[in-house]
Amino acid sequence: MSRRALRRLRGEQRGQEGPGLGELGLGLDPGPERAREGGPPPATGKGPRGPPRAAVSNRFELIPAEESEDEAGEEWPDTDTRLSEQDTAGGSPEGSRDSSKGGAVTPSETDGDGQREGQEAEQPDRTLATSNKPRKKKKKRKTKKNSAGETVEDNDLEDIESLLERIEEPRLAPQSQGGVSTDSRPLLYVEHRNLNPENELKRYFGARAVLGDQRPRQRQRQYVRSMWLTAPKNTWPRYSKTGITMQLLDTRRGVQHFTFEHHREYQQVQFKFLDAVESMDPNNIVLLLQMNPYHVDSLLQLSDVCRMQEDQEMARDLIERALYSLECAFHPVFSLTSGACRLDYRRPENRAFFLALFKHLMFLEKRGCPRTALEFCKLILSLDPENDPLCVLLLIDFLSLRAREYTFLTRLFQEWESHRNLSQLPNFAFSVPLAYFFLSQQEERPELERSQARERAARLIQLALIMFPSVLMPLLDHCSVQPDARVASHPFFGLNAQISQSPALNQLTSLYVGRTHALWKDPAVMAWLEPHVHEVLRMVDARDALVQEAEHKRKIRYQSAPRNIYRHIILSEMKEATAALPLEVTSQPVMGFDPLPPLDSIVSYTRPERTSHPSNESTLSLFFRSLLPNFNLQGDIRHDGDDEAGAAQDLNQGVNRLMAAMRDMLANIQFQEPPRDDNPEGDGDWD
Repeated sequence: MSRRALRRLRGEQRGQEGPGLGELGLGLDPGPERAREGGPPPATGKGPRGPPRAAVSNRFELIPAEESEDEAGEEWPDTDTRLSEQDTAGGSPEGSRDSSKGGAVTPSETDGDGQREGQEAEQPDRTLATSNKPRKKKKKRKTKKNSAGETVEDNDLEDIESLLERIEEPRLAPQSQGGVSTDSRPLLYVEHRNLNPENELKRYFGARAVLGDQRPRQRQRQYVRSMWLTAPKNTWPRYSKTGITMQLLDTRRGVQHFTFEHHREYQQVQFKFLDAVESMDPNNIVLLLQMNPYHVDSLLQLSDVCRMQEDQEMARDLIERALYSLECAFHPVFSLTSGACRLDYRRPENRAFFLALFKHLMFLEKRGCPRTALEFCKLILSLDPENDPLCVLLLIDFLSLRAREYTFLTRLFQEWESHRNLSQLPNFAFSVPLAYFFLSQQEERPELERSQARERAARLIQLALIMFPSVLMPLLDHCSVQPDARVASHPFFGLNAQISQSPALNQLTSLYVGRTHALWKDPAVMAWLEPHVHEVLRMVDARDALVQEAEHKRKIRYQSAPRNIYRHIILSEMKEATAALPLEVTSQPVMGFDPLPPLDSIVSYTRPERTSHPSNESTLSLFFRSLLPNFNLQGDIRHDGDDEAGAAQDLNQGVNRLMAAMRDMLANIQFQEPPRDDNPEGDGDWD
């Protein structure tokens, strides 16, 4: 006979001696009462879907196998509490009856062999089922974690912008009262999220179109350092310390002044770079970058070479690598967003950062990201707003109009007009009324604000036409608009207005027309401009005092342009403005890594003198060596006294005369062709 049959004959059952369970009671139906108490339903049968079971001998069967993880986590403490109450209740009938509500039945109250036999027969299957339940719980929990983790990873990149907005909300919450959150922040406040062009492209085209298949690649990216100015790429060489650091010089009136510094090893690389530039061979710069892949000036110079060769992608990549190298050298307290950190352009170490930012924003504007380019323009202006070494004020109005940041442009004009005289620049004189006109066209604004914007636009555009009459006709010409007979024949806007203006003013007007003429092509803009042109002609015919005052200002001012305007025109590469540059600017060599350096530069280290050549070098040897691009006669001569200096000057003049004579001789050499014989066969006969 089997052991189960023997136990039936003896009246025994498995699990009698289970400690801590109390006495098993009868299998009553405690469903309604348990529902009122908030406990889990009793475990009956082999599972929650099986036939009803008479009694329960295992406490873990109180937990249904198919309940969800959240419900199980909430009901487990209640179940343990009820089981502990059963242990303290003892074997009294009242306690047993109360404990039967928790799903446990004591063995002393079992009647009949039917209940014992049913319990014994189902005990092995029940034990097997309960032993697998905790394992099943863990597996479900793990699966849920994995699935949740994958969801977070998939949505991580799409939620970056929302997370940044959530972080900045508490910081800007007090400023958002009354709807003046933008005006209460500093004028040159820079937002980190607007420095990333991908955020702007995602607003235009969506995250899926911009990111594409970049998500799995970003998980395997070897660069873990987060940057604000640019994102490192897997194709770049591994970054190592280049020898550039940033130091805090001083703090005055809440403004911190910083400067970049070059260590000795970086200075040696800089000297090699200058030699490579003088060789006029880009391959030498490429070789230098292979040894020093994050040398900033080499990256800037080679970027210009690639851009001239129509390799825009490589040129942009080199500029981003230069920005990455400089950002890795930032001081811990240097802030891009505060607008209170300054860099002096007179120091050669700081110029690379200005130039890299400017060239980067030009690439961003061509790429179709004017909002990001505007943010970089504000960053450049915040580094030195008093001197503005790259004269980004000539560019910031155009980027504001393209990015439709009309409120920022009007606010800049209102706050800086009193101490910077922005209305005396043609770009602000015409762009600010255009911004007010666009604000007056926004239907979501109140009618009062729209009417005020229209009045300001009308007043300012008339003042601009009176102050700079030479802008109108080239602007209409670029927009392919034919003016009416009155405007075309009037001398105030005619050719005389362009000829009579100074060269400096001609450069500013040519720069503005060549850059922003596309913004004036809108038919609505031309319809708004036409009546104001006729009103200005009426004022001119009436000899208004404003017209006479503007003509007097044009004659006194704009005599010569400052050096930062020339530097801006060279970097912008606008054909209309470059053609108007004076001869003293175009005649000197202009290098992409340092165009038109300031005359009052603060030099921290100098290039060592070259080794002198033997003094008994022949004149012919000097001539052939002078044909090399890096020839410098002054560097080969020792200056030990006044006599030697005079002799060196005489030798220099003699060599220059010799070279000029040799060049003339080589240019005038003519090779005579051999005489042609009309009768090649000859007159005589050959033997």
